Amino acid sequence: MHRRMIKPASFIGVRVRSISTMKIPVDLFRRGYELLVSGANLLQSPFLLLLRIYFFWQLFQTGQGKLAHIEKISDYFASLGIPWPTFNAYMAGATETFGSLLLIIGLASRLTAVPITVVMAVAYLTADLEAVTGIFSDPDKFVKADPFPFLISALIVLVFGPGKFSIDALIKWRLDASRRDLPERSGRSGAPVTPTEAKAQP
Repeated sequence: MHRRMIKPASFIGVRVRSISTMKIPVDLFRRGYELLVSGANLLQSPFLLLLRIYFFWQLFQTGQGKLAHIEKISDYFASLGIPWPTFNAYMAGATETFGSLLLIIGLASRLTAVPITVVMAVAYLTADLEAVTGIFSDPDKFVKADPFPFLISALIVLVFGPGKFSIDALIKWRLDASRRDLPERSGRSGAPVTPTEAKAQP
């Protein structure tokens, strides 16, 4: 004859209490993490705005300096072995000047970030080639090179976009709103006319 093992009610109660006690810190950690993520998401757009204004204003001034002293920049490019130095001096100066303005206001941001990235990469490969070749052996030299902050900023905008405080975001919001309104308008235009509406029409 088999005996059934019956667990005392007190033991079951203790086990339930221990499980509920363990859930409290887990829930607190989950809520804290969710709060952290929500706060970080709120700070994403202000951070991108500050990054765009701070770094690309500096690049805008650099580009203006290139265009204002095009002969010196052309001679410098020629000394680096860059072909068509005058043309490339104008191209670099114009890209830095007008591209920076577009990135500051957040218009065509991801598209504009591409030529800025290319210009900074060319600056690394021509004026700071040692920093590139020693990126692993001497990373400080790579980070301290002049193109680094502008290259990183352009890559951040290219990957993450300009954020909500930008003309791109405003255009997207307007386009989304017009797409949402389209089915409503088409629904109204295709709706059958009731007898009351037909009488009201002249």
